[in-house]
Amino acid sequence: MKQLTFQEFQNYLELKYKEGRSSSALFMKLVEEIGEVAEVLNQLEGRKEISGDTSLEKELVDVIHYAMAIASINHIDLTKAIIKKDSQAAIKYNQSPNLEEFLVLQDKEH
Repeated sequence: MKQLTFQEFQNYLELKYKEGRSSSALFMKLVEEIGEVAEVLNQLEGRKEISGDTSLEKELVDVIHYAMAIASINHIDLTKAIIKKDSQAAIKYNQSPNLEEFLVLQDKEH
């Protein structure tokens, strides 16, 4: 199976939601899905009785879907944004390597 890039997924979501979905509507779905992640984690960690579908994988995919959809319809390049944010955090918390350096190292290894 082909590897999916953030950019490809964002392009798909921008096309999918180009009409009819506002950022706030997508955000409400995101919040709903985050609640479902919490429900599954509570069940998996024994704080709640297991009932129905307890697929953490499915719920996390839904969270990523709606977060990326919000970025997509607002023309935010998440690849660039993530690398920039990680670089700032690496400086703030004195972490090495940062994501950009890690990616360069990965390219050299392959």
